[in-house]
Amino acid sequence: MIRTGKINPNNSMFFCCDVQERFRTLITAFPSVVASAKILLATAKLLNIPVVFSEQYPQAFGLTVTELDKSYGTVVQKTKFSMLVPEITEKLKSENTKTVVLFGIEAHVCVQQTALDLIEKGIDVHVVADGVSSQRQFDRFCAFDRMRQSGVFVTTTESAIFSLLNDSRHEHFKAISGFLKEYNSNRPDPLLTNK
Repeated sequence: MIRTGKINPNNSMFFCCDVQERFRTLITAFPSVVASAKILLATAKLLNIPVVFSEQYPQAFGLTVTELDKSYGTVVQKTKFSMLVPEITEKLKSENTKTVVLFGIEAHVCVQQTALDLIEKGIDVHVVADGVSSQRQFDRFCAFDRMRQSGVFVTTTESAIFSLLNDSRHEHFKAISGFLKEYNSNRPDPLLTNK
């Protein structure tokens, strides 16, 4: 059977990986990562999709940036690079998750290791390209290639959201269209090499 990568809101989960304060000045196109995460999280909340936030060694890197609302989700602090720590692995099982929409930093470390661990567990992974970055663009681009080689679907914020809605008659289409309109009018360019 061909894997098409369709995203079903009934068996999906969103992973927000390590979008922490210390990285703000280090990560290329960090504003794009935050902007993407904000609209994805608002969409998840409206569609009642479970969300997991990870924070990599917060004693050194701080907490998730204040622009992101963590109140709708589970927050897990970790030292492992992959997000698949026992608490999150258990949540995947309890929610019967088939698909993960993954965004955050860094593309070639925590995001990539998380994606590969999920693929090994038979879970479809959609990495949101405009919501993922690294300190260096070269690492980011290589990570996308590496993840694609392993069966990850690389997508965009808007594409993932419209995949979840599936139809303009969806009950939340108007509200989410408003989110997208605001996002697109202020969206930072994820290909910028400056911070």
